[in-house]
Order: sequence, then C-alpha cells, then structure tokens
Amino acid sequence: MVKMPNCWQSEISDGSRNAKGEPRFFPTTASSILLTVLCLTTTCATNAQESPKTTKFIPRLISQSPAPPLTGVASSGNQISLNGRTLPGTWLQQPGKSGQVTTDISDGAFRQLIGVNFLNSSNSAKQPIQWFSSLTEPLVLATRLLGAYRYLDITNFAQTAGWQIQANGNTLLISTPKTQITNIVQSQEPLYASAPFQHDRILVDLDHPTPWQVAQGSAIAKPQIPSSDPDTPTPKSTVPPNRQWTVTLDGIAEPVLIERYTPQPPVAPPTLLPNLLKQLSPVTPTEPIPPVPEPLIQKVEVVKNQTIISLSVPFGLSPQVSTVANPNRLIIDIQPDPLEERDITWAPGLRWRQHYVNLGTERFPMVWLEVNPRKFGLTLKPMWASASGLAGTAPLIQTAQRYLAVAGINGGYFNRNNRLPLGAIRRDGQWLSSPILNRGAIAWNDSGQFYFGRLTLEETLITANDQRLPILFLNSGYIQSGIARYTSAWGSTYTPLTDNEIILVVEKDQITNQLPGGKVGATAVPIPQDGYLLALRANATSAASQLPIGSAVSISSATIPADFSRYPYIIGAGPLLVQNRQIVLDAKGEKFSNAFIAEKAIRSGICTTETGTLMITATHNRVGGYGPNLAEHAQLMQLMGCVDALNLDGGSSTSLYLGGQLLDRSPSTAARVHNGIGIFLKSR
Repeated sequence: MVKMPNCWQSEISDGSRNAKGEPRFFPTTASSILLTVLCLTTTCATNAQESPKTTKFIPRLISQSPAPPLTGVASSGNQISLNGRTLPGTWLQQPGKSGQVTTDISDGAFRQLIGVNFLNSSNSAKQPIQWFSSLTEPLVLATRLLGAYRYLDITNFAQTAGWQIQANGNTLLISTPKTQITNIVQSQEPLYASAPFQHDRILVDLDHPTPWQVAQGSAIAKPQIPSSDPDTPTPKSTVPPNRQWTVTLDGIAEPVLIERYTPQPPVAPPTLLPNLLKQLSPVTPTEPIPPVPEPLIQKVEVVKNQTIISLSVPFGLSPQVSTVANPNRLIIDIQPDPLEERDITWAPGLRWRQHYVNLGTERFPMVWLEVNPRKFGLTLKPMWASASGLAGTAPLIQTAQRYLAVAGINGGYFNRNNRLPLGAIRRDGQWLSSPILNRGAIAWNDSGQFYFGRLTLEETLITANDQRLPILFLNSGYIQSGIARYTSAWGSTYTPLTDNEIILVVEKDQITNQLPGGKVGATAVPIPQDGYLLALRANATSAASQLPIGSAVSISSATIPADFSRYPYIIGAGPLLVQNRQIVLDAKGEKFSNAFIAEKAIRSGICTTETGTLMITATHNRVGGYGPNLAEHAQLMQLMGCVDALNLDGGSSTSLYLGGQLLDRSPSTAARVHNGIGIFLKSR
C-alpha cells in the first residue's frame, strides 16, 4: 500500500496480485504478471477475488442473464440440464417444418458445455464446427441473432449424436449417450513437423462422442520434502510453480485408469547414504540435485458420472484440446503456443479474430473483436457494475449480461478496496465520473466517430458575488485535498471518504445545508435528485464560510481538449498509446508508477483503424514468458494497424466478452471490474 498526499491512501488496481495471490496496489495502477492464458472452450465460475482452491477443481459456468421475451418462439429459457446437472445457458425452441420442433442454443453456452470448436467463417448466418468430426468436412450450423445472443440450430446435430432433448419450463433437458473412457495414454510428439524437440500429448479414448470442458486452476504448491541432512535447509525452488488444469468429460473411466493415476505421497530420501557420503567426502558437492519433474497427469477420478483428469502443467505451457472420430478420441497437447487462429464473422459488422502477433523475436497471442460502428444496429456505450450507483465491481461477463450487451471489454481503473471509479465515465452526455491526472481517454458518438487524447475536466463553482472555486473531481474515488462534487449518479447517499469533511447540500442551484462529515464512513448524507453535494476536504474546508446556507451557486464545466465535450460517450483509462499512427506513449506524464510502466502483464486495448473500424483487444502472455510492457503494447497496437489506440485496465481485469462467453480466458482467472465498454445490437 502506498500513501497518497496528505496521508490519504488511494489504492488503484487492475487486478495485479503478489506472489501470494493477494491484490497488489500502487499509487496509480498495477498490472499483474499472470500465467499463460488462452482462448478456452470452457469457463469456471469461482469468485475472481479469491484464490482458487488447490483441492478438487470442478468446472462450473458463469450464469447467463435471461434473454428478453422473444416473439415467434414456442419456449425459451436460461438454464440447461446436461445429464442431470443444471447449468446456465440461454436456449429457445420453435415450430419447424412438418411439425418438427427446432432447438437453438446460444453459441457461448454450446462451446462452454459441449466442448465444440468453432471454425473460421465469413458468413454470419452459418457457423462451421468441429466435434469428434472431420476438419475437412465440418458440420455447419445455422445461426440467428436474438436479443444479446447468437443462437445455433442444434436440432440435426443432436439427433446425429443421439441426444434426447426436452423443454421443461425454463430448463432445457439434454441427455447424451452413456460413455465409457477406455484408455488414457501420455506420449510425446514433435511440436512441429520441422521441430527437433517434443511436446507432451495425452490421448483419451472413448466409446462415444461426449461433452467435455477444460478449465484453468490455481498454481500448484510444490510439496516440501525434508532434507536428509538436518544441518542442510530444504532448498526453495526458483522455478515458477506449475498450474493446475482440469479436463472434465461426461463419461466413466474404467477402474484400471483411476488406479493407474492415483497420486502417491512424497517420500523423504533415506538419511543413511547422504550422511555416509558426507563423512567420506572431503569436499562438499556444490552441484544441486535436479528436482524430479511432477507427473503431468496428477489424478483421474469419477465424480457424479463425470471423469475429471487433473493436470500439472509447467509455467509457460497450456493445454490445447481437440477431438477426432474413428476412433473417438480427445487429444490434449501441452504447448507453449496453444492459441488457435480464428476469424469468425459473428454478426454483420462484428468479427471475432485471434492469432499470434510477432514483435521482433517475441510472439504474443492476441484476441480481438473488429466492430464496424457504421453498420446499422451496432452501438457502443459505457457500462458499470452496480445498478444502484457507482460503487461496486462484478465480473465483466455478469455486467455485460445485465446490460444485454452482445460484446464488450473491461474499461478504466478503480479502487479495489472501496470499488469506486478512478477515471472518466460519460454516458448520454452526462458525466458519471470525472477524469484524473490528465490520463488517456476515448470518446465517441452514435455516428461511429471517435476521438482519442489525454483528458482533463475543469469544473468551477461560481458564487453569487462571482467568486470562483475549482472543483477537482466529480463522482470520483480519487481522493485529494480540495472540493469534490457528488451527484445522484453516485448513488442515493454519499458517505465521507476522508475525516472532517464539510458537506454542502445544493438543491436547485442554492446551498440548502451545511453538515459536518465526521469520521470516514460514519454518516451517509442523502444526495438530492435536483442537485448535488459538495465535499470540502482539508484546506478547502475554510471555503465553507464563503458559502453560507441560502447562497446561490452555479457550475461551469469544460474539457481540455475542448473536442472531448462534443462526444456523449467517454471512457478514461491510459496511458494513450498511439495517435495519428505514431506512438505517443508518455506513462510518466500520465502519472503512472515506474513499476507499472516496466511490468510485463496481460493488456486490454481499444483502437480505431484507417478504415474506421473499432478494435477491442486482449493481449496475453508471450510464448515462453510474460505479457507485454507498455512500450511493447504500443508497438503491438501499431502493428495491428491502429491509427489511435488507448491502453485499458489490464492484468486479471482483462476480459473480452462475446455472446455469453469470455473469448480470451477462463472467467475463473478474470477479476471483478468496475466498468467496461459494451457493444449493443439493436432489435430488428
């Protein structure tokens, strides 16, 4: 924790954690150094603010908000019972030809629940998939956009797979054929056709195709084997710990497989031989004994008719899972570059892409959405976690679903302790929260025009005798000596954020009350609907005598640069990366800490291209290492063709959302965030 001026603490976090998995804080922002994450076909919903448990890790899904009422649909809901387990997922059924009922499932739920791989497509009405089938002759499902989701017609797919489907109120019941897992074999394969080295591969043989999911877990604590020599301390490993991954299949593993992969407790080495060697040898050996590598497959167990394969994956590697038919087999490849290239036209004007971007000798996995803001029906708006004010955080996937956004990305910074905003938020021409520290921001309108720059909001309180007092912040969690203003957008009440504030109540441009704030958090003061509160802090409390009850006041407001004031929507974050195709990174000028500037971390970004397309991007850990620092992030955005680009909150906050799913990571690794930018599709 770093103290701010006047001994007030303002902890700004982008999800960074220390070595213990606890949030880290800097005086400005902090990005985490996280393990490699990739585009997954599954999700896990644990509390993102808590360290995932290192015990049994069973995937479960983030809940999906109910879709709005749909016309021309026989039945719909937002729960799916898969082989007796009720999970979130939007679906609908409607009459088809010859009286047949067709079943549609939102594509995010379909990927998450079943393990289907989406293949490239330039036609938003068709989605090729691969699931225990041929890549050369993929299955193609029809799509339809309704509300905030894209639905896939799975009727024929389900019949071919032998599924039983029935609607029961809000729940779609799906039963898949009973499946036996007949073998699990670990082998090594060439990483590439021309590569001299190998990678680990696990083959899982099945007697039927079956749903599966893969999920990232927590770091695995290495068991400490005591030294055989009581005079020698147990050495500590300098290698980053392995990470737990789980592969879960709807099927029963044969008992011999469970026995084969039952973990054995670590055994301390015998003490006699090392002590004897120590006595006989006049020279103490200096070469450390190399650690014994952990087995890749830690455990195989059956839980509620599911087989869970627990893996211990070394740092810098991740599993890539695929399926084949004849024989039915799940293939798990442990690779340093598991991201699958993808280019899918998800909706008219909305394209999902992902591939590696080379920066010198480094390769960075990037996942992004390309949005054509001039396409009819697509709009962008800021969104935030709380429905009742500005205090609060939530996983972006939940916020996006509450707003019924089809897509989105996390936005600006916030105070992780009190969950208050630390940067600009403006929606429909109204300031929700003011910018801080002249940091980078993006502004836009409904016509698809965008503006990037470093933003300051200047507000001035003007008294009846023309005294002018600066208002430093509006609805902000950034605390400094001076005057701050709080409107009903903040919430129904304001509770003092510093000791001994003086609170002025302003209604209809007149001061109607003066109140002592007292201790931090002690008293909640109602915020008038037709006015605002002024919080006078530290030296600014002396201005109270110039603002007696009954005084008339007004406020002047202006942005610097003035161009920002022309746009109804603004999100602030920073630093600004690219402007007019040139890198303009000045993180120190935007008051970011040296640690944040140098840190290599996962990054979120937003930019516009020469054609006017908007891109929202997630850049994860480079192959064999950590994510980009700010300078590398600026170069990557420039390489992507960005004309103007802004760095958003990053680290564990980085979350790229599309149609009920996170594209870039498992939700179990994504932190709760304060705000984001939503992409909306107007109903037709």
